[in-house]
Amino acid sequence: MTANTRWFWLAIFSVTGLLLYLLAPILLPFIVGALLAYLGDPLVDRLETYNISRSNSVVIVFVVVLGILLPFFIILIPLLEDQIQVFITKVPNYIKWVGDSLRPMLESVGIAIPQVDIEKFGQALTKEWSVTGGLLKNIIGALSKSGIAVMGWVVNALLIPVITFYLLRDWDRLVAYIRELLPRNVESKFSELAKESDEMLGAFLRGQVMVMFALSLIYSVGLSVVGVDFALLIGIIAGIISFIPYMGLIVGISIAAISAIVETQSFIMVGGVVAVFVIAQVFEGFFLTPMLVGDRIGLHPVTVIFAVLAGGQLFGFFGILLALPISAVLAVLLRHAHDSYLESQIYRL
Repeated sequence: MTANTRWFWLAIFSVTGLLLYLLAPILLPFIVGALLAYLGDPLVDRLETYNISRSNSVVIVFVVVLGILLPFFIILIPLLEDQIQVFITKVPNYIKWVGDSLRPMLESVGIAIPQVDIEKFGQALTKEWSVTGGLLKNIIGALSKSGIAVMGWVVNALLIPVITFYLLRDWDRLVAYIRELLPRNVESKFSELAKESDEMLGAFLRGQVMVMFALSLIYSVGLSVVGVDFALLIGIIAGIISFIPYMGLIVGISIAAISAIVETQSFIMVGGVVAVFVIAQVFEGFFLTPMLVGDRIGLHPVTVIFAVLAGGQLFGFFGILLALPISAVLAVLLRHAHDSYLESQIYRL
């Protein structure tokens, strides 16, 4: 690779990085749309094998996905709203229990805990929730009062399916166009890296979504059987954040254990809570992850945690969405760079 070529690629990557940084606030619908199109492309390709046109295949995928998700959310949102409402009324009890349990230990080592008027705090939470009237009314009220910021979110929400549709329809054409733009001397290498990244990343993303859904279901059902309040809410939260290694387990078991102790004033139910999460983790480790995800991403758990935190720090929610896909691609590039280094004259000196 000549010096001019190196400078050319350095300029391309620098300009691209600068544009991503500057345009980050408006890129969210495009990134989400691209991820959804990427996840849906294999389904559309499969339908095309039955001599269905690309556009009709995309429409079929959209209709099927909406037909599955829409009733699910129509049922789920009211249930979550009820659990959040009950949770808010019981937050003061949780704070009181934590304060009464931890204050003596912390004060014994010289750490002062500020007093909280639990009764007034609970009244304020209850009043706030009753004024807003719940999730749906809260959203509608925000739409009418928040102005430009909320309108931006509304526009993004409307843009995501539109962008997804067009990207999904033209996905193969866009990939071919990008491949044509690559210089001929690097096209084969880029294609090799892209294929390897696609095989690893595609399997990981599609599998991880299914693992998150399965864990949310297992946690929710298991905690309901044990008798934990807010089982659905806790299960969904723990399942969603399970893509960060051990985070779903730690957060879920902590919240569920505190809820069980406060409600029963006993540690007996905590055993059931621990059993639910242990069984779920064993099931995930031996069945869900091997079958749905496999070991294709090749990222150490510490690397995953760092990538998510770094992405959130640099680009907010947009960065969190991109953290794992970019890390997976970088893992492929670093693996090839490592192999090239071992074969180079620098290493053999």
